[in-house]
Amino acid sequence: MTHWFHRNPLKATAPVPFNYYGVVTGPAASKICSDLRSSRARLLELFTDLNCNPQMMKNAADSYFSLLQGFINSLDESTQESKLRYIQNFKWTDTLQGQVPSAQQDAVFELISMGFNVALWYTKYASRLAGKENITEDEAKEVHRSLKIAAGIFKHLKESHIPKLITPAEKGRDLEARLIEAYIIQCQAEAQEVTIARAIELKHAPGLIAALAYETANFYQKADHALSSLEPAYSAKWRKYLHLKMCFYTAYAYCYHGQTLLASDKCGEAIRSLQEAEKFYAKAEALCKEYGETKGPGPTVKPSGHLFFRKLGNVVKNTLEKCQRENGFIYFQKVPTEAPQLELKANYGLVEPVPFEFPPTSVHWTPETLAAFDLTQRPKDDSAKPKPEEVVKPVKEPDIKPQKDTGCYIS
Repeated sequence: MTHWFHRNPLKATAPVPFNYYGVVTGPAASKICSDLRSSRARLLELFTDLNCNPQMMKNAADSYFSLLQGFINSLDESTQESKLRYIQNFKWTDTLQGQVPSAQQDAVFELISMGFNVALWYTKYASRLAGKENITEDEAKEVHRSLKIAAGIFKHLKESHIPKLITPAEKGRDLEARLIEAYIIQCQAEAQEVTIARAIELKHAPGLIAALAYETANFYQKADHALSSLEPAYSAKWRKYLHLKMCFYTAYAYCYHGQTLLASDKCGEAIRSLQEAEKFYAKAEALCKEYGETKGPGPTVKPSGHLFFRKLGNVVKNTLEKCQRENGFIYFQKVPTEAPQLELKANYGLVEPVPFEFPPTSVHWTPETLAAFDLTQRPKDDSAKPKPEEVVKPVKEPDIKPQKDTGCYIS
């Protein structure tokens, strides 16, 4: 199994000391601040640790988020917010727009931004695992689940937390609706790629594979459409990826639909379907070249040389040749000028995001702990805004090189 997925960079953030001199008036409050500082640093370390697995990520994320909840929610579970929500300024870069950070003096902004990075980590973990040689069935399931978890986190942020921000996301920033929608749909589409791979490996009916491929191509088209009004300077490379995957899985759909038609003795229509598969495969190949030449966030690779890409080309070629031979010997059917309409609906295998919720407020937050934060002692110039030109150092991500595949036929 070898898949290839485009990945944007992780978000970077400025260090947060959680030091509130004068405001913190007791050991319990001091301990909370120390735990926030260490748990945040630990979570940031794990984002680039190749030994990190989903359980380690979940434990570290829950540890930090449960402590951060005390800065956001009231302890009595009322709708009131915590008095500490606006005590700290947080700075985060965006996945597409370089190193100049967005900043908000709002713990909800921190919750969303860190949650966004956790979701990105799951997509990167899935990508590394999916590119391994000799991937096991359990690992393939973990790729599938990780992508669904990421989609669930993005969806939860979009629906439940981003609307709570006092300052709305700027256009083209990660927390803006168009971008986060594209991330959700891309995760679903990539998870469905794993489903298709499994269906092919187990030799499921070509009609099911064609329907799944068609639905997956539609997902990629929707994700591309979500980004269509963004500035090409930072969205072009990502959009090339989405467009080439749309063409690739449309080719898949026509290829396997052709097999279904042939099995129904509709050889002429099967040939026309395979010709359409060839056309979309050629489009995808051209887009692979354009992707490699397009500047922008994301890896510099040649997807057309990747095994996942080359395999489909051989399947289309061999299936078309088989149909043409059968038509010349047995069927003698006319090949239609119009390509068959793909009105395919998959009844199985469609991916839904795994529902996500942030953990509840840590038990270390008590009324006494909260009372030990005295905001009347806060310095007057505490809310100074960062300078616009301030740069946050990018995250140094491990360089993952594509591995060779041993030939297990997946996608």
